[in-house]
Amino acid sequence: MTPSNNTWYVIVNPYSGSGKTMSLWSEAQHKLDALGIDYQAILTNHKSHATSLASAAARQGYRRILAVGGDGTLHEVFNGVLHWCREAGGDPEDFYLGVAPIGSGNDWIKSLGVPNDIDAVIDLISSGSFVREDVVRIESEGGCVCYMANIGGVGFDSRVCERVNRLKEAGHRSRMIYLNALRHTIFHARPFQVLISTDGRELFQGPCYSVAFGNGQYSGGGMRQVPLARMDDGLLDVMVVPKLPLRTIVKSLPRLFSGDLHKVEGLLYVQCREVSLAPLDKDSAELLEVDGEIEARLPVRLVMTGRQINVIARPERV
Repeated sequence: MTPSNNTWYVIVNPYSGSGKTMSLWSEAQHKLDALGIDYQAILTNHKSHATSLASAAARQGYRRILAVGGDGTLHEVFNGVLHWCREAGGDPEDFYLGVAPIGSGNDWIKSLGVPNDIDAVIDLISSGSFVREDVVRIESEGGCVCYMANIGGVGFDSRVCERVNRLKEAGHRSRMIYLNALRHTIFHARPFQVLISTDGRELFQGPCYSVAFGNGQYSGGGMRQVPLARMDDGLLDVMVVPKLPLRTIVKSLPRLFSGDLHKVEGLLYVQCREVSLAPLDKDSAELLEVDGEIEARLPVRLVMTGRQINVIARPERV
């Protein structure tokens, strides 16, 4: 049976939020019922399960999908919908995505002004508060494709991501794990050799510590590597940290949170529609992280597709 156009398909990650998910979700269910919001809920039971569930939901006719969990759950749902669109010829603009935040970072919602509160999110759903977000496609070797909802990167970004994910798997959930992982990565920094091109022109070639690219502004629990990024402007923001003196990088750390990192002398900040990164030697095939998940290795290519998808947002952003 084809679901109603107003029916929400709710994908619940019971492992988010240090075990808080199910109690919070139970409260959210009561509110959904009280507001008369039609929904069908299902639990994930393994990594990437939300991707396959979201893709199956799209195939079944659901066009409103809510992720209950953190940024990782949202990333999986985002990819599930967009992979289905790519394979089936669907239009991303037909879809409405939301997230009921339970994870440790919840960075995607910050650019959208969405409160870190499940009750508030359900109110936004009830009132139909959505904006459109650009769809960014990432291509890597072997024909692999994924999509970026928020921010990705190589170098510092992927190494921090790898370390944070290991800490989370070991049971750590403190907000400080992102900053501590960043500090550890900086003090153990090693540059990689890369060629970076934007919109078909060479931007940078040589030793580099980090490259971040964003659709949204926030990552790592509130850091702003790409502070000028907007989710609906059709542009991808790119921040390049070449090999610089360690003291310069350490001195710039507070600017990660103040929103003016792009003003640091020696860093490169551009906006473009396409960016490609190619390693210049075999030891520089760095990992790529996307929305806090390791997805590939260099070389990679990121493209603004020109398509958009509807995402939950605070009324002031509508």
